[in-house]
Amino acid sequence: MWREISGQTYFTTSEACRKAGISRATLFRWIKAGIVEDVDRKDRNGWRLFTEHDVSKIRAEATQVNRKQD
Repeated sequence: MWREISGQTYFTTSEACRKAGISRATLFRWIKAGIVEDVDRKDRNGWRLFTEHDVSKIRAEATQVNRKQD
């Protein structure tokens, strides 16, 4: 469920992953590997909060096409 805080919409990890079309495991693997930045916003339960901009960056990584180098 998305949340609005001070006029800004935030998404939970599950929602961000669903919107980006990836699994939670993939997101956490990418964060650990430094492929995508971890967010610095968390709710009082310690859950990450993603903005639409964060989700867009994750989606861009998910839809990136890499060409095979010969």
